[in-house]
Amino acid sequence: MSLYRSLILVASISALAALSGCAKDPSKDAPAAKVSEPAPEEKAAEPAPAPAPVAAAAAPSPTAAAPAAALPLTGAIDFIGSKVTGSHFGHFKEFTGTVALKDGKPEGGHLDFTVQTASLFTTDENPMREKLEGHLKSPDFFDVAKYPTATFTSTEIAAGGPNGATHTIKGKLTLRGVTKDVEFPATIAVAGKDISGKTEFSINRKDFGIVYAGMPDNLIRDGVVLKIDVKATLP
Repeated sequence: MSLYRSLILVASISALAALSGCAKDPSKDAPAAKVSEPAPEEKAAEPAPAPAPVAAAAAPSPTAAAPAAALPLTGAIDFIGSKVTGSHFGHFKEFTGTVALKDGKPEGGHLDFTVQTASLFTTDENPMREKLEGHLKSPDFFDVAKYPTATFTSTEIAAGGPNGATHTIKGKLTLRGVTKDVEFPATIAVAGKDISGKTEFSINRKDFGIVYAGMPDNLIRDGVVLKIDVKATLP
């Protein structure tokens, strides 16, 4: 066999070995969130003329529903990031959030979160766990010193969603100082006084300025899975 053919054979075997060693990409199994640039702020409307004074204010309609109070959320916010050779499973220890229903239903209600990014830790078995967590908190990724919080505020909760989801949530996600409009499916249930919500979707980390590529032989994938499982209790 010629030297040229030998080199081609070795290269082919190496390529096949590399391909067979690639770990599964978890973001391919989660629905991708729709991510877009935030809509520009609408120009404030001219103030309406003041109404003529009246003898007494009209009584509120007895059928008008009072806005529901925001209820505190508890639960878990997790993420999965991956590279060519495997995945890392992460969790945020500290977050606050609220949910509000409208007429006892999620649709038309409101949802918000504030996550303390420095509370990040990894849950996978990894002998270099502390080093990994430090790297994730560094400017290469979340840059927790400069951006101590990540936030989400809903702009719409609508009934219905793909793949069995009960609702579709739209809102503004701010991560690493970058704000995007996002849309993702969720499963929300109200049973008695219990409210529960679950969602799992993927985002492209580069949309939020996280562009670190990783090692040349172990590149980091762009897709990151977010997993949220929360609940609240009605008074």
